[in-house]
Amino acid sequence: MGNVVINVAKGRLAYYASLPAATDALIVVPLLAAGLVSDATMVDYTTLSGLLAGASDEAAVGRKTLANVSVTVDQANDRVAIDADDVVWTSPGGGAVGAVVICYDPDTTTGTDADLIPLTKHDLTWTPDGSTFTLTITDLARCS
Repeated sequence: MGNVVINVAKGRLAYYASLPAATDALIVVPLLAAGLVSDATMVDYTTLSGLLAGASDEAAVGRKTLANVSVTVDQANDRVAIDADDVVWTSPGGGAVGAVVICYDPDTTTGTDADLIPLTKHDLTWTPDGSTFTLTITDLARCS
């Protein structure tokens, strides 16, 4: 589950995860461990371009699009649960990854990083070594 919800996404997370537009998606952006900013700094970014213009750098392993994103209203626990399929990188290389940021892309056919809205940050420790890596997603996020 996410370590932090980015300020700009609070209150919008379930809406963005429902993928309301015809050509939108949730994108996984791996970030290098070296230079990764603190959560207190991370929560203030409003676009992916702003985030990457800071001290955090994108890892060379490449971005992935989340598949089968689901948003479930859990009346019993008074929350919304967001989930997606696991993400697989085949034979990646590059520097150590310290986190991934899930971004909402409002239009996958056009745009730039300035259009991508960072939603959540998930800490992880991964050093790509050419082996296939699976990022297991169990409860991408919960909003209550």
